[in-house]
Amino acid sequence: MGTAPDAPSSTFSNQGADIIHQDLSVTPQIFDDTATRSGSVLDQAYEIQQTVDHIVSRGYRTIALQFPDALLHDSVLVHRLLKSKLPGRELYVLADTSYGSCCVDEVAAQHVNADALVHYGHACLSPTARLPVIYVFGKRTIDVDHCAHSLVESSRSALDSEPHRPVLVRYDVSFAYSIDAICRALSAILDPKHRMSAPSVRRFHTSGPGENCYTSIAREHGEEAVDPIIFYVGGESLSSTNLIVTHATCEVYNYDPDTRLASLASTRTNKLLMRRYALVQRARDADVFGIIVGTLAVASYLPLMTHLRKLLAKAKKKSYTLSVGKLNPAKLANFMDIDCFILVACPENSLIDSKDFYKPIITPFELEIALNPEPIWSTRYLLDFQQVLVDASDRREDPPDANDPNDKSEEDEPSFSLTTGKYRKSKKFTGVLPDVPSIDEPGALLLRSRSDALQQYTPDAGGQFLVDRTYQGLDRRLGQHAPGVLEEGRSGIAKGYEDDHRA
Repeated sequence: MGTAPDAPSSTFSNQGADIIHQDLSVTPQIFDDTATRSGSVLDQAYEIQQTVDHIVSRGYRTIALQFPDALLHDSVLVHRLLKSKLPGRELYVLADTSYGSCCVDEVAAQHVNADALVHYGHACLSPTARLPVIYVFGKRTIDVDHCAHSLVESSRSALDSEPHRPVLVRYDVSFAYSIDAICRALSAILDPKHRMSAPSVRRFHTSGPGENCYTSIAREHGEEAVDPIIFYVGGESLSSTNLIVTHATCEVYNYDPDTRLASLASTRTNKLLMRRYALVQRARDADVFGIIVGTLAVASYLPLMTHLRKLLAKAKKKSYTLSVGKLNPAKLANFMDIDCFILVACPENSLIDSKDFYKPIITPFELEIALNPEPIWSTRYLLDFQQVLVDASDRREDPPDANDPNDKSEEDEPSFSLTTGKYRKSKKFTGVLPDVPSIDEPGALLLRSRSDALQQYTPDAGGQFLVDRTYQGLDRRLGQHAPGVLEEGRSGIAKGYEDDHRA
């Protein structure tokens, strides 16, 4: 069995000793004022009193506190401050997140039957499905006047060329506290003809579908304004990258408060979209897909996964649903029979650079394009769950049904692959729909409920892959050897076992 040429050499050869001796350096950059660790400073930086007031007003009794890794060093002190002001209530610290730290970890919070969750640090603001959330973003320092002047000067040519073009201000959530001051400074400099707006961020969210930070421009400005000039306040991050990709038709100017520089960030748009287009072409050549669960908290993730399974079944593709936690090449390498992975995650964790992985990782929107018989790649790009589902419901034509007896599509017609430059014949996994129970034995017969006709199921994709493999595992040789005697093994920890020296 071969090895992928682009896989890193240390993916499987690393023995893990570096983890035991690793020194972790923590830089509290999200909360700039926590360096002194004094109670008054922590109270202000972590908004202790505002959090307490909201908990008391809503009557929450059990509260989970979610910290990212970069802020765990303050978790004990914050817990003590909240506990002193919330007597009689239970507070729990969630140390490790199931998926991305920007998402609300509702699964871990439900383990302690939490009534609400307090999320600290950067957040993707995806609407939650079950728990109400209190967001504490932190307050990173910024020079408001310098930010406004830098953004205007860097975009002077675009502003002067179209005097009536609207301006949209977007920002990292750690600057949400200063966005009103930034907008006032921009209004004092900009020509009044440039209508300016900035989406607001709510610190207190109730469970259920709602707005997030990836609301489309058309819904913010109206249908007549489709190409505003975008000012983004914050450094280069997943938020800025997703903003550039999802608004490819707009000019995005970025101001980094750390470097105090403003520049045209949308110059990277073409390169980013070209990389995603290459992944779409590889997905068109795939026959077996793996749907990776990348979130359990974002609302609408279950309807989206159901939609993906039906979409793949109609296209006669085989699909598996996987939940592997945080992604790495070693985990996904265990599923070598899968040709392409589809990641169902929040917008900030959806665009995975899969150059270190054996197989491509695409988004649900990219799957829609890949399964289209005549794919049309435009500047429109979607990452929000709800927008993908709405777009799918508005689609006029769907792929043919895999069980439709009237389907006369040519099964043996080869297709041309833009990845390999050759013609290829796709595998067709017919007769297997998501709502049909799986059959253990290949070739088994099942009675159709619709027409009382017998149909033969094709071999499972995973089983067929195992048959074609050179190595299929160790021979179990059941019944050919007597069972061995149970003996006590070594004791201790993996770092240094204690050998048994008994005679």
